[in-house]
Amino acid sequence: MNMNKHSLLHSALALAVMALSASASAAPAAAKTSVAEGSQAVIVAYKAGMAAAVRREVENAGGKIVRELGRASAFAVRMPAARLAELQASTNVDFVEADAERHLLGVQTRTMDATAQPLAAAVDTGSLPGEVLPYGIPMVQANKVHDAYTGNRKLCIVDSGFDRTHPDLAGNNANVTGINLTEPVSGTWDSDENSHGSHVAGTIAAIGGNGGGVVGVNPGGHLKLHIAKVFDATGSATSSTVMEAVSRCADAGANIISMSLGGGDPTQAERRVFRSLLNEGVLTIAAAGNAGDTTTSYPAGYEEVMSVAALDANMVRAGFSQVNNDVEIAAPGVATLSTIPPNIESMGQLSVAGTPYAAAGMTGSPRLTATAALYNFGVGTADDAGAAGKVCLIERGVVSFAEKVLRCQNSGGVAAVVYNSLGRGMLFGTLGGAATSIPSIGTSSAIGATLKGMLGQSATVGVVPDPALYAYFNGTSMATPHVSGVAALVWSHFPKCSAKQIRQVLNASAMELGRPGKDPEFGFGLVQAKAAYDRLAATGCGN
Repeated sequence: MNMNKHSLLHSALALAVMALSASASAAPAAAKTSVAEGSQAVIVAYKAGMAAAVRREVENAGGKIVRELGRASAFAVRMPAARLAELQASTNVDFVEADAERHLLGVQTRTMDATAQPLAAAVDTGSLPGEVLPYGIPMVQANKVHDAYTGNRKLCIVDSGFDRTHPDLAGNNANVTGINLTEPVSGTWDSDENSHGSHVAGTIAAIGGNGGGVVGVNPGGHLKLHIAKVFDATGSATSSTVMEAVSRCADAGANIISMSLGGGDPTQAERRVFRSLLNEGVLTIAAAGNAGDTTTSYPAGYEEVMSVAALDANMVRAGFSQVNNDVEIAAPGVATLSTIPPNIESMGQLSVAGTPYAAAGMTGSPRLTATAALYNFGVGTADDAGAAGKVCLIERGVVSFAEKVLRCQNSGGVAAVVYNSLGRGMLFGTLGGAATSIPSIGTSSAIGATLKGMLGQSATVGVVPDPALYAYFNGTSMATPHVSGVAALVWSHFPKCSAKQIRQVLNASAMELGRPGKDPEFGFGLVQAKAAYDRLAATGCGN
């Protein structure tokens, strides 16, 4: 293990154990306690042969086993924090640690570079002009290697589900299986309440030659897919849920596991699982993270897992992509066009005096529609009783979008329209998690100037479901399926190669982008399907 991974792993684990010990020592041992009273999610690892004994100890301490993690020799447990010290002191227990959080690492974007701009308007209307080849597919050379043999590979996507009815995904249905591990249960494995999982799946395997939509890395519909749904609409899940998911992927025969997810805290149990998968011949690939700094995201940070950085269409590292010694390979992840379920994302609507204007729904706005007289709310830094029962027209600046909308709401306003600064285009804002009860949208500075001349007239503001079947997303989440898809594509031509050998050849054949050799920004460079294929064809698996 390199020093970066080693130090991060042990410092995080030390903090977790300290936190658990502190909470456990805060109260004396008691009789069997209800799990609901101060319960805590933890991983309890047992020593060899002691699984049954530890199970009894957990139950006697008032705990409940949520998941059995055989590859980690551990249980995921919810139990009273005050009883954790008893487990830690048990001679049957190997260790107790926090059950870390894992999150999706990709988000929809409305900011386009010159490569994406020509299609942006078509995507917003919910349709595409014929079949589109996203820039990432030729960038990774996927269009230079045929996928006729990919039926001999199975790729597992650990994410938010899969839209089985999508026209660019439905062609894979004969080769798709899945499992739903969300808690509480959210839909089915072949539904997607978040849209992230379907976007990832489209990059890997959107059907080509069907007269429309987009094309994936493996467009022929031959690749076997297994969907392990762990995320609901919130995009968050526990590490133990991910651990069970990847184990179920392997049990289902997956050769490759694609994880567009991560979190800041490593765990001993999670590392055990990925070490086991590597030894079983499964190639695991994960997103490097979107914080844009030098910290490490897990599971990408484990040496057993390939860590994927994100590039834009010009092969420049995305500003949000992590920079650290764990980054192993890079792929397209900026303004990536792929498949989404309809009506999961939201769109903004605006009309004044019967004339429609371009608008974008604020991220986090409730889906509502309101009609009232348009009122000048200034820059939205103070409550204004004059806004009661009206639509607030608000200029960008001084305070956050969330504060502006909340000021309008507190003043009795029924909707908020925030227009951009002078000379700037469409405003794509976010409420940053603030709880609001009125619809809020953004618009351009030019439209804002027009609306200032229409005060008092009837305005309708809506945030409604977006029927679009395609969207641009940013994230190392979007880079990861490019690498996973290429791994399946190349491996299908050389199925006798091992997972370790496929990993080595992807690294050895990557296009150098940074300094010679492996570097913290790009790893070994941009993944290249044809170069990897040619290298294996020339030298064989062992070279």
